[in-house]
Amino acid sequence: MKLDETRRVYSLIGILGITLMFFLMLVSIAGAYPFAYITNRGGTVSVIDTATNKVTATINVGSGPQGVAVNPAGTKVYVTNYYNKTVSIIDTATNKVTAKVTVGGYPYGVAVNPDGKKVYVTNIYSRTVSVIDTATNNVTATINGFYKPIGIVVNPTGTKVYVTNYGDKTVSVIDAATNTVTATVTVGSRPWGVAVNPAGTKVYVTNDDDGTVSVIDTATNTIKATVTVGSKTYPWGIAVNPDGTKVYITSRKSKNVFVIDTATNKVTAKVTVGKYPYGVAVNPAGTKVYVANRDSTVSVIDTATNKVTASVKVGIWPIAFGQFIFTFTLAPFADFSAKPTEEKAPLTVTFTDESLRSPTKWKWSFGDGTTSTKQNPTHKYSKLGRYTVTLTATNDNGSNTVTKTEYIKVVTKPVANFTSSVTSGKTPLNVKFTDVSTGTPTKWQWDFGDGSKSFLQNPIHKYSKAGIYTVSLTVKNAAGRNTVTKTDYITVIARPVAAFSGSPTSGAVPLNVKFTDTSTGSPLKWKWSFGDGATSTQQSPRHKYSKVGRYTVTLTAINGNGSDMLTKTDYITVIARPVANFTSSVTSGKTPFNVVFTDTSTGIPAEWQWDFGDGSKSFLQNPIHKYSKAGIYTVSLTVKNAAGRNTVTKTDYITVIARPVAAFSGSPTSGAVPLNVKFTDKSTGTPTKWKWTFGDGTSSTIRNPIHKYSKVGRYTVALTATNAAGINTITKTDYIKVTT
Repeated sequence: MKLDETRRVYSLIGILGITLMFFLMLVSIAGAYPFAYITNRGGTVSVIDTATNKVTATINVGSGPQGVAVNPAGTKVYVTNYYNKTVSIIDTATNKVTAKVTVGGYPYGVAVNPDGKKVYVTNIYSRTVSVIDTATNNVTATINGFYKPIGIVVNPTGTKVYVTNYGDKTVSVIDAATNTVTATVTVGSRPWGVAVNPAGTKVYVTNDDDGTVSVIDTATNTIKATVTVGSKTYPWGIAVNPDGTKVYITSRKSKNVFVIDTATNKVTAKVTVGKYPYGVAVNPAGTKVYVANRDSTVSVIDTATNKVTASVKVGIWPIAFGQFIFTFTLAPFADFSAKPTEEKAPLTVTFTDESLRSPTKWKWSFGDGTTSTKQNPTHKYSKLGRYTVTLTATNDNGSNTVTKTEYIKVVTKPVANFTSSVTSGKTPLNVKFTDVSTGTPTKWQWDFGDGSKSFLQNPIHKYSKAGIYTVSLTVKNAAGRNTVTKTDYITVIARPVAAFSGSPTSGAVPLNVKFTDTSTGSPLKWKWSFGDGATSTQQSPRHKYSKVGRYTVTLTAINGNGSDMLTKTDYITVIARPVANFTSSVTSGKTPFNVVFTDTSTGIPAEWQWDFGDGSKSFLQNPIHKYSKAGIYTVSLTVKNAAGRNTVTKTDYITVIARPVAAFSGSPTSGAVPLNVKFTDKSTGTPTKWKWTFGDGTSSTIRNPIHKYSKVGRYTVALTATNAAGINTITKTDYIKVTT
């Protein structure tokens, strides 16, 4: 935005115009410069052209902007950001924030001293005042001794600073030379806005809670008068006109601005403005009063009639408004653009002057030894190179120079080339690539070989996986493009993962085995342990096993990124002809009969064949077999390995019994008394115990007893046969007949 530099107003989007009187003091040596700056709590500053009453720019600042002040030179605007503890600094030439200064908690009011070297900021939460050095934008002092400080103003000589303490009904007086509080003046309840008259003899303070304005005599720091504005009017913003005859007060709970006659200290007028008026300021001519209203408007009052003549729409919830005016014009602010800025030779460039503040003379230096005094020259570059261009813009108030280094680039087709910080290493591997292409490329495209790309000139790339990577760089400028490819340029190693195989893994003694390393991750060293006390550091060694046995083999693979170990238990089996043998969990029992057979053969058999004697076989090493029928079984085991075979047979090894079936006979079964009978056991199922009852009250446990019957009669005989599988009884009724 170009501004009419002969007239300019800077609005102090300050807290209630509390810095206004300091700037109005400067108005007597200033003039018209019709632009005003207004803080909006929505996070912006509105720039108003007061000649047209239109917003010409909106500047983003911090969170919750409140107070505002402009330096005497009119080059900087200072805005307090309530919610993020900062002060934003606006460059008035560009309407851009150029710096932010961190201050105390909840910064509110702000004021600049007359020489523009110091800025004072009230911090409500921290209960301090920050002092900023405008040359460095650093806080150089923090003044304590306040209670909820709000408003702040500097007297016309810059020797005293006045601060309203909202929390304790006082105004603190700061000695600007020592940054100490030298006096405290008791005023009304909740003092808020503060202003000083042009002579510096009176300080006016709005007391928000009791509807009054306190008038302080600066010579004695005492209350000279108390002006009643009205009950529940809640006076807030305050401003003094340029000749010190009028004081304007905003009433934040109404739609009114009150006018006080300073000669009588009485309210002489009331002007209706927008809703909830806050900040207020008077123009240097004393002809207009500006009021910031919470309804997002700024009211403009004609002081001759005390009537609103305009309303300007601004941002969300404008807080305060102040301004100052300068009569002088400013030196130019040099700036320019060019098109094109890069191309192959010969290159013709059109330069366009974009300087602010109405320069009348121009001096260009094109960087190749030639110059021009035209406002918008055209220049031809005939040679390759990078050219620095300088413009000096001049008017009656001075000059300003801007230099753009290597702004114009006259190029040829580039030749791609690059280097890297490393070409090998372990994962993850960070590699810095450096473009060393010639011909002044302006664009770069890297392909790192792992699927990743970059468009930076000198990228840093991280390789996350082991591998060998081909890297290419394509460079481009206005004259063309070129590509360089470096094959297998980056080698990335990971911690190895050990792996191996052996062949053969079993055989008769002596056994020669070839071991083959199949590790991944590019190991550089190997350590083998063959399980028989021997080792090797070859990658893929051969080893001879001279004794029968099972051998556990271990390989440790090593590279620059670490090591890994793999162990294969009983991996190698060296054998002789086996000798068969076995045991069993039991050798006898009742049906069904489960037997666990255990191979105890020597010589490391590799195959087994069992014959359980009941027609069943097994090829397991240690089988479990169920015998379903009673009987006596012969068991054999045949074992085999690469060296031969052997068989062991155990005859009648397993005895399987069933529950017996009792049976018997007697002889004779009849005859005269006394009768001797021989009983014969004919039970099946291999009983091991017998119990006879002869029917005459006697019994026997003999297998084949002889019994004598002494009385005539018929006798029933019973036999109970028993073995481990159970019992069985047979009864023969009237089996024996004894006669006379």
